[in-house]
Amino acid sequence: MKPLLLATLLAFSSHGAAAAQSCTVQLHVLGVGQDAGAPQIGNNRDKAWQNEEEQLLATALALTDTRTGNRYLFEATPDIREQLHALDTVTPPQHGSLGINSVFLTHAHIGHYAGLMFFGHESAGTQDIPVFAMPRMKAFLEANGPWSQLVNYNNIDLHQLTNQKAQRLANDLGVTPVQVPHRDEYSETVAFIIQGPSKSALFVPDIDSWDEWQMDHGISIEHLVQEVDFAFLDATFFDDFELPGRDMSKIPHPRVEATIQRLTTLPKEHHAKVHFIHFNHSNPVRFNASKEHQYVLDQGFNIAKRGQQFCLSNED
Repeated sequence: MKPLLLATLLAFSSHGAAAAQSCTVQLHVLGVGQDAGAPQIGNNRDKAWQNEEEQLLATALALTDTRTGNRYLFEATPDIREQLHALDTVTPPQHGSLGINSVFLTHAHIGHYAGLMFFGHESAGTQDIPVFAMPRMKAFLEANGPWSQLVNYNNIDLHQLTNQKAQRLANDLGVTPVQVPHRDEYSETVAFIIQGPSKSALFVPDIDSWDEWQMDHGISIEHLVQEVDFAFLDATFFDDFELPGRDMSKIPHPRVEATIQRLTTLPKEHHAKVHFIHFNHSNPVRFNASKEHQYVLDQGFNIAKRGQQFCLSNED
């Protein structure tokens, strides 16, 4: 792992001892699906049409801090209306437009930023919601409609992130972007390290290859998983056989099977940190009764579920 990245993780650690004894800082899972969710448009055979519990909203997390009432979103998905309503029911908004203090975007694919449209004057008409993005992503939003209208109407206030530089939200709370290899037509793609008062989380909803990340960026997924308390990892596809008629070598997400095999080399206590997320509608792990779902659990790993909460302060 690059020394700078490790230093970022350790920079906040001294605050853990002073953290409140109750769970004041939490991560909330707002969605676990790939960009288009599930069932996908036109896929009328998907049994989730008849079972709402099997439907997937696009992947997103929220970070809440009850000490301040602040709430931060990671991704602005096309499902943001339902997701923000769900968040409101567990942590009601206290201040700011929609009760959102900041939005952190990973990249410019539809499931990760298209929800910004609901901040516009046709919908919420928000005022100066801080939106944090990498340089190309920021420039893309500024230069292209309808996103540029959000900037011009002051619905959002864009802030530029720097790779591997922590954005502090409080003395004991921060977010660090880490660039990852991905299909970057309009923007860079990043993962986020989210540091709380005493625990941390890694959020990697989209990446092409763990090997490429290590070779080109010097980042080892094995080391990162050991350094954090929770790791939400790209699980778009389970294996190479779930899209009949498609050359899946041209869709280079790490497969769940391969990620598990790679991480089984770690001591077992680290396996339970991993929560797979960002499931394509074709991925059988999304169904609780599937053998693939059970395989993940049997190996000691986890499958993220909408509505889950993870404490980043002292409580487990």
